[in-house]
Amino acid sequence: MKSRLRNITVTLEENVARWARLQAARKEMSVSRLLGDILKEDMVIKDGYQRAMRRALARKPFLKTDGRYLSREEVHDRANLRRHERPDLRSRRG
Repeated sequence: MKSRLRNITVTLEENVARWARLQAARKEMSVSRLLGDILKEDMVIKDGYQRAMRRALARKPFLKTDGRYLSREEVHDRANLRRHERPDLRSRRG
């Protein structure tokens, strides 16, 4: 199913308009199509990032049972992590 296209008016600085015309000519497309492609690409990237962030924040925290996310210090506390992985290391630290 094709998306419905809408006409809009865009005002650009002269140097930006010149760049857009040159880019469009290099790609053998209209300035309108070029700007539409640029905006669509930006929209897809930002929407994808937002969806990924929502998914990441919706995940349950791990390694903690009290329902909170680990702090930066806890994430990088490798010695403490290793003690959980290898119980025999617990007795080595005081």
